[in-house]
Amino acid sequence: MKKIILTGDRPTGKLHLGHFVGSLSNRIRLQDDYDQFIMIADVQALTDNADNPLKVRNNIMELALDYMAAGIDPKRSTIFIQSLIPELAELTVYFLNLVTLSRLQLNPTIKDEMKQKGYGSNIPVGFLVYPISQAADILGFKADLVPAGADQLPMIEQANEIAEKFNRIYEPVFPKVAPMMSDFSRLLGTDGQAKMSKSLGNVIYLSDSFENIKEKVMSMYTDSGHLKVSDPGKVEGNMVFYYLDVFDKDREGLEDLKNRYQKGGVGDVEVKRRLIAVLDGLLKPIREKRELLAQDKAGVMRILEEGSAKARDIVAKNLREVKKAMKIDYI
Repeated sequence: MKKIILTGDRPTGKLHLGHFVGSLSNRIRLQDDYDQFIMIADVQALTDNADNPLKVRNNIMELALDYMAAGIDPKRSTIFIQSLIPELAELTVYFLNLVTLSRLQLNPTIKDEMKQKGYGSNIPVGFLVYPISQAADILGFKADLVPAGADQLPMIEQANEIAEKFNRIYEPVFPKVAPMMSDFSRLLGTDGQAKMSKSLGNVIYLSDSFENIKEKVMSMYTDSGHLKVSDPGKVEGNMVFYYLDVFDKDREGLEDLKNRYQKGGVGDVEVKRRLIAVLDGLLKPIREKRELLAQDKAGVMRILEEGSAKARDIVAKNLREVKKAMKIDYI
Protein backbone atom coordinates (compact mmCIF):
# COMPACT_ATOMS: atom_id res chain seq x y z
CA MET A 1 0.00 0.00 0.00
CA LYS A 2 1.10 3.54 -0.73
CA LYS A 3 2.04 5.75 2.20
CA ILE A 4 -0.47 8.44 3.09
CA ILE A 5 0.31 12.14 2.78
CA LEU A 6 -1.90 14.80 4.32
CA THR A 7 -1.40 18.40 3.28
CA GLY A 8 -3.50 21.46 2.58
CA ASP A 9 -4.08 25.20 2.84
CA ARG A 10 -6.37 27.66 4.55
CA PRO A 11 -8.89 29.22 2.12
CA THR A 12 -8.03 32.85 2.85
CA GLY A 13 -6.96 33.91 -0.65
CA LYS A 14 -5.55 32.83 -3.98
CA LEU A 15 -2.28 30.89 -4.11
CA HIS A 16 0.94 32.60 -5.12
CA LEU A 17 4.46 31.73 -6.24
CA GLY A 18 5.52 31.12 -2.63
CA HIS A 19 2.94 28.35 -2.40
CA PHE A 20 4.06 26.98 -5.75
CA VAL A 21 7.72 26.54 -4.85
CA GLY A 22 7.06 25.69 -1.21
CA SER A 23 4.38 23.04 -1.57
CA LEU A 24 2.39 22.82 -4.82
CA SER A 25 5.25 21.66 -7.04
CA ASN A 26 6.01 18.87 -4.55
CA ARG A 27 2.38 17.80 -4.36
CA ILE A 28 2.20 17.55 -8.13
CA ARG A 29 5.38 15.49 -8.18
CA LEU A 30 4.30 13.15 -5.36
CA GLN A 31 0.72 12.38 -6.38
CA ASP A 32 1.64 9.23 -8.32
CA ASP A 33 3.80 7.72 -5.57
CA TYR A 34 1.65 8.41 -2.50
CA ASP A 35 -1.98 8.31 -1.44
CA GLN A 36 -2.29 12.07 -1.15
CA PHE A 37 -5.09 13.95 0.62
CA ILE A 38 -5.22 17.71 0.15
CA MET A 39 -7.38 19.56 2.64
CA ILE A 40 -9.08 22.90 2.13
CA ALA A 41 -8.84 23.87 5.80
CA ASP A 42 -11.91 26.06 6.23
CA VAL A 43 -12.40 25.17 9.90
CA GLN A 44 -8.85 26.22 10.67
CA ALA A 45 -9.29 29.41 8.65
CA LEU A 46 -12.27 30.33 10.84
CA THR A 47 -10.10 30.34 13.97
CA ASP A 48 -9.02 33.87 13.07
CA ASN A 49 -11.73 34.74 10.53
CA ALA A 50 -14.83 33.88 12.58
CA ASP A 51 -16.24 37.36 11.97
CA ASN A 52 -15.75 37.06 8.20
CA PRO A 53 -17.04 33.65 7.11
CA LEU A 54 -17.76 34.83 3.56
CA LYS A 55 -14.03 35.38 3.06
CA VAL A 56 -13.46 31.71 3.87
CA ARG A 57 -16.45 30.49 1.86
CA ASN A 58 -15.58 32.45 -1.28
CA ASN A 59 -11.95 31.36 -1.23
CA ILE A 60 -12.77 27.64 -1.23
CA MET A 61 -13.43 27.86 -4.98
CA GLU A 62 -10.35 30.04 -5.55
CA LEU A 63 -8.18 27.47 -3.82
CA ALA A 64 -9.68 24.54 -5.72
CA LEU A 65 -9.17 26.33 -9.04
CA ASP A 66 -5.55 27.08 -8.18
CA TYR A 67 -4.91 23.47 -7.17
CA MET A 68 -6.24 21.93 -10.34
CA ALA A 69 -4.88 24.62 -12.67
CA ALA A 70 -1.39 24.13 -11.24
CA GLY A 71 -1.48 20.37 -11.84
CA ILE A 72 -3.21 18.66 -8.92
CA ASP A 73 -5.21 15.88 -10.56
CA PRO A 74 -8.34 14.90 -8.56
CA LYS A 75 -8.04 11.40 -10.05
CA ARG A 76 -4.62 11.02 -8.40
CA SER A 77 -5.03 13.23 -5.31
CA THR A 78 -8.08 13.57 -3.08
CA ILE A 79 -9.11 17.20 -2.54
CA PHE A 80 -11.59 17.69 0.30
CA ILE A 81 -13.17 20.38 2.49
CA GLN A 82 -12.35 20.08 6.18
CA SER A 83 -15.80 21.05 7.50
CA LEU A 84 -17.43 18.29 5.45
CA ILE A 85 -15.65 15.72 7.65
CA PRO A 86 -17.42 16.16 11.03
CA GLU A 87 -15.54 13.14 12.36
CA LEU A 88 -12.42 15.34 12.47
CA ALA A 89 -14.21 17.70 14.86
CA GLU A 90 -15.24 14.76 17.05
CA LEU A 91 -11.69 13.47 17.13
CA THR A 92 -10.50 16.96 18.11
CA VAL A 93 -12.79 16.86 21.16
CA TYR A 94 -11.27 13.57 22.33
CA PHE A 95 -7.75 14.89 21.82
CA LEU A 96 -8.49 18.01 23.91
CA ASN A 97 -8.29 15.77 26.98
CA LEU A 98 -4.76 14.69 26.12
CA VAL A 99 -3.10 18.14 25.99
CA THR A 100 -2.51 20.67 28.76
CA LEU A 101 -3.04 24.40 28.45
CA SER A 102 0.59 25.10 29.30
CA ARG A 103 1.76 22.76 26.54
CA LEU A 104 -0.34 24.64 23.98
CA GLN A 105 0.97 27.98 25.16
CA LEU A 106 4.54 26.75 24.74
CA ASN A 107 3.98 25.79 21.09
CA PRO A 108 6.40 28.15 19.29
CA THR A 109 4.22 28.42 16.19
CA ILE A 110 1.23 29.47 18.29
CA LYS A 111 3.36 31.89 20.32
CA ASP A 112 4.65 33.58 17.17
CA GLU A 113 1.21 33.83 15.58
CA MET A 114 -0.35 35.17 18.80
CA LYS A 115 2.29 37.89 18.85
CA GLN A 116 1.79 38.72 15.15
CA LYS A 117 -1.97 39.05 15.60
CA GLY A 118 -1.66 41.07 18.81
CA TYR A 119 -4.10 38.92 20.76
CA GLY A 120 -2.48 39.45 24.15
CA SER A 121 -4.74 37.81 26.74
CA ASN A 122 -7.76 37.95 24.41
CA ILE A 123 -6.83 34.92 22.33
CA PRO A 124 -9.81 32.99 20.95
CA VAL A 125 -9.92 29.46 22.33
CA GLY A 126 -10.40 28.06 18.83
CA PHE A 127 -7.16 29.70 17.73
CA LEU A 128 -5.25 28.46 20.78
CA VAL A 129 -6.30 24.84 20.25
CA TYR A 130 -5.94 24.65 16.48
CA PRO A 131 -2.74 22.55 16.86
CA ILE A 132 -5.03 19.92 18.39
CA SER A 133 -7.37 20.24 15.41
CA GLN A 134 -4.36 19.84 13.11
CA ALA A 135 -3.35 16.73 15.02
CA ALA A 136 -6.87 15.35 14.49
CA ASP A 137 -6.59 16.07 10.77
CA ILE A 138 -3.26 14.25 10.54
CA LEU A 139 -4.13 11.31 12.77
CA GLY A 140 -7.68 11.02 11.47
CA PHE A 141 -6.18 9.87 8.18
CA LYS A 142 -3.37 7.95 9.90
CA ALA A 143 -1.02 9.96 7.73
CA ASP A 144 2.54 8.73 7.39
CA LEU A 145 3.94 12.00 6.07
CA VAL A 146 3.07 15.68 6.28
CA PRO A 147 4.90 18.13 4.00
CA ALA A 148 6.11 20.98 6.18
CA GLY A 149 8.33 24.00 6.46
CA ALA A 150 10.39 24.60 9.57
CA ASP A 151 7.61 26.70 11.15
CA GLN A 152 5.22 23.72 11.00
CA LEU A 153 7.49 21.21 12.75
CA PRO A 154 6.06 22.04 16.21
CA MET A 155 2.61 21.06 14.91
CA ILE A 156 3.85 17.65 13.79
CA GLU A 157 5.64 17.22 17.12
CA GLN A 158 2.35 17.99 18.88
CA ALA A 159 0.50 15.42 16.75
CA ASN A 160 3.06 12.75 17.63
CA GLU A 161 2.79 13.59 21.33
CA ILE A 162 -0.99 13.16 21.17
CA ALA A 163 -0.66 9.90 19.22
CA GLU A 164 1.85 8.52 21.73
CA LYS A 165 -0.32 9.46 24.71
CA PHE A 166 -3.46 8.02 23.12
CA ASN A 167 -1.67 4.77 22.26
CA ARG A 168 -0.32 4.51 25.81
CA ILE A 169 -3.59 5.26 27.63
CA TYR A 170 -5.93 3.29 25.37
CA GLU A 171 -4.64 1.01 22.60
CA PRO A 172 -2.07 1.38 19.82
CA VAL A 173 -4.10 3.02 17.06
CA PHE A 174 -2.00 5.78 15.54
CA PRO A 175 1.30 5.54 13.66
CA LYS A 176 4.05 8.08 14.13
CA VAL A 177 3.94 10.80 11.49
CA ALA A 178 7.08 12.17 9.86
CA PRO A 179 7.60 15.60 8.32
CA MET A 180 8.46 15.80 4.64
CA MET A 181 10.68 18.85 4.39
CA SER A 182 10.43 21.01 1.30
CA ASP A 183 13.57 21.66 -0.74
CA PHE A 184 12.49 25.30 -0.97
CA SER A 185 10.17 26.30 1.83
CA ARG A 186 10.55 30.09 1.80
CA LEU A 187 10.29 32.47 -1.13
CA LEU A 188 10.98 36.13 -0.44
CA GLY A 189 8.28 38.54 -1.51
CA THR A 190 8.70 41.02 -4.33
CA ASP A 191 9.82 43.64 -1.79
CA GLY A 192 12.66 41.43 -0.56
CA GLN A 193 11.78 42.23 3.04
CA ALA A 194 9.96 39.07 4.10
CA LYS A 195 8.52 35.85 2.75
CA MET A 196 5.82 36.17 0.13
CA SER A 197 2.57 36.85 1.96
CA LYS A 198 -0.91 38.04 0.98
CA SER A 199 -1.10 40.23 4.08
CA LEU A 200 2.11 42.03 3.13
CA GLY A 201 1.03 42.64 -0.45
CA ASN A 202 4.33 41.38 -1.85
CA VAL A 203 2.95 38.48 -3.89
CA ILE A 204 2.70 37.29 -7.46
CA TYR A 205 -0.42 35.14 -7.73
CA LEU A 206 -0.64 32.03 -9.87
CA SER A 207 -3.64 33.66 -11.57
CA ASP A 208 -1.92 36.99 -12.31
CA SER A 209 -2.23 38.32 -15.84
CA PHE A 210 0.75 39.24 -17.98
CA GLU A 211 0.13 42.91 -17.12
CA ASN A 212 0.00 42.09 -13.40
CA ILE A 213 3.31 40.24 -13.63
CA LYS A 214 4.91 43.02 -15.65
CA GLU A 215 3.81 45.70 -13.19
CA LYS A 216 5.08 43.78 -10.17
CA VAL A 217 8.42 42.85 -11.72
CA MET A 218 9.08 46.37 -13.00
CA SER A 219 8.59 47.68 -9.44
CA MET A 220 11.15 45.25 -7.95
CA TYR A 221 14.46 46.71 -6.84
CA THR A 222 17.73 45.62 -8.36
CA ASP A 223 21.02 47.30 -7.40
CA SER A 224 20.75 50.86 -6.07
CA GLY A 225 24.30 51.58 -7.29
CA HIS A 226 23.53 50.49 -10.84
CA LEU A 227 22.51 53.91 -12.16
CA LYS A 228 23.62 53.61 -15.79
CA VAL A 229 23.68 50.69 -18.21
CA SER A 230 27.47 50.93 -18.34
CA ASP A 231 27.83 50.65 -14.54
CA PRO A 232 28.88 47.28 -13.09
CA GLY A 233 25.94 45.79 -11.19
CA LYS A 234 25.58 43.53 -8.17
CA VAL A 235 23.76 40.22 -8.40
CA GLU A 236 23.78 39.51 -4.66
CA GLY A 237 20.75 41.03 -2.94
CA ASN A 238 19.24 41.89 -6.32
CA MET A 239 15.63 40.72 -6.17
CA VAL A 240 15.27 40.25 -9.92
CA PHE A 241 18.24 37.91 -10.06
CA TYR A 242 16.98 36.19 -6.89
CA TYR A 243 13.76 35.30 -8.73
CA LEU A 244 15.65 34.33 -11.87
CA ASP A 245 17.76 31.95 -9.77
CA VAL A 246 14.57 30.28 -8.55
CA PHE A 247 12.55 30.13 -11.76
CA ASP A 248 14.81 30.47 -14.83
CA LYS A 249 15.54 27.02 -16.24
CA ASP A 250 18.08 28.33 -18.78
CA ARG A 251 20.99 28.18 -16.37
CA GLU A 252 23.63 28.79 -19.04
CA GLY A 253 21.85 31.87 -20.37
CA LEU A 254 21.29 33.16 -16.83
CA GLU A 255 24.97 32.81 -15.94
CA ASP A 256 25.90 34.73 -19.08
CA LEU A 257 23.45 37.49 -18.12
CA LYS A 258 24.91 37.66 -14.61
CA ASN A 259 28.45 37.97 -15.94
CA ARG A 260 27.52 40.74 -18.35
CA TYR A 261 25.52 42.59 -15.68
CA GLN A 262 28.43 42.45 -13.23
CA LYS A 263 30.88 43.75 -15.82
CA GLY A 264 28.58 46.56 -16.95
CA GLY A 265 26.66 46.98 -20.16
CA VAL A 266 23.32 45.42 -19.16
CA GLY A 267 20.43 47.59 -17.99
CA ASP A 268 17.94 46.70 -15.29
CA VAL A 269 15.09 46.79 -17.80
CA GLU A 270 16.70 43.98 -19.81
CA VAL A 271 17.01 41.84 -16.69
CA LYS A 272 13.43 42.56 -15.66
CA ARG A 273 12.12 41.72 -19.12
CA ARG A 274 13.80 38.34 -18.85
CA LEU A 275 12.13 37.69 -15.51
CA ILE A 276 8.74 38.79 -16.87
CA ALA A 277 9.10 36.31 -19.72
CA VAL A 278 10.19 33.51 -17.37
CA LEU A 279 7.32 34.05 -14.92
CA ASP A 280 4.70 34.45 -17.62
CA GLY A 281 6.00 31.26 -19.26
CA LEU A 282 5.38 29.46 -15.97
CA LEU A 283 2.04 31.06 -15.14
CA LYS A 284 0.37 31.39 -18.55
CA PRO A 285 -0.62 27.68 -18.83
CA ILE A 286 -1.85 27.75 -15.21
CA ARG A 287 -3.80 30.93 -15.85
CA GLU A 288 -5.41 29.58 -19.03
CA LYS A 289 -6.37 26.26 -17.40
CA ARG A 290 -7.78 28.13 -14.41
CA GLU A 291 -9.97 30.27 -16.68
CA LEU A 292 -11.25 27.12 -18.37
CA LEU A 293 -12.03 25.39 -15.08
CA ALA A 294 -13.79 28.50 -13.78
CA GLN A 295 -16.35 28.16 -16.57
CA ASP A 296 -17.73 25.06 -14.80
CA LYS A 297 -17.66 25.88 -11.08
CA ALA A 298 -20.46 23.39 -10.48
CA GLY A 299 -18.16 20.69 -11.84
CA VAL A 300 -15.37 21.83 -9.53
CA MET A 301 -17.74 21.65 -6.56
CA ARG A 302 -18.72 18.11 -7.55
CA ILE A 303 -15.04 17.16 -7.44
CA LEU A 304 -14.77 18.63 -3.93
CA GLU A 305 -17.96 16.82 -2.87
CA GLU A 306 -16.69 13.48 -4.18
CA GLY A 307 -13.28 13.99 -2.59
CA SER A 308 -14.87 14.91 0.73
CA ALA A 309 -17.08 11.80 0.65
CA LYS A 310 -14.04 9.60 0.05
CA ALA A 311 -12.08 11.34 2.80
CA ARG A 312 -14.99 11.06 5.22
CA ASP A 313 -15.26 7.30 4.71
CA ILE A 314 -11.60 6.89 5.68
CA VAL A 315 -11.78 9.12 8.76
CA ALA A 316 -15.06 7.54 9.88
CA LYS A 317 -13.45 4.10 9.74
CA ASN A 318 -10.48 5.30 11.78
CA LEU A 319 -12.78 7.05 14.27
CA ARG A 320 -14.64 3.79 14.90
CA GLU A 321 -11.31 2.25 15.80
CA VAL A 322 -10.59 5.17 18.13
CA LYS A 323 -13.93 4.85 19.92
CA LYS A 324 -13.47 1.11 20.31
CA ALA A 325 -10.06 1.70 21.90
CA MET A 326 -11.63 4.31 24.23
CA LYS A 327 -14.43 1.88 25.20
CA ILE A 328 -17.14 4.28 23.97
CA ASP A 329 -18.34 2.16 21.06
CA TYR A 330 -21.73 1.67 22.68
CA ILE A 331 -23.71 0.67 19.63
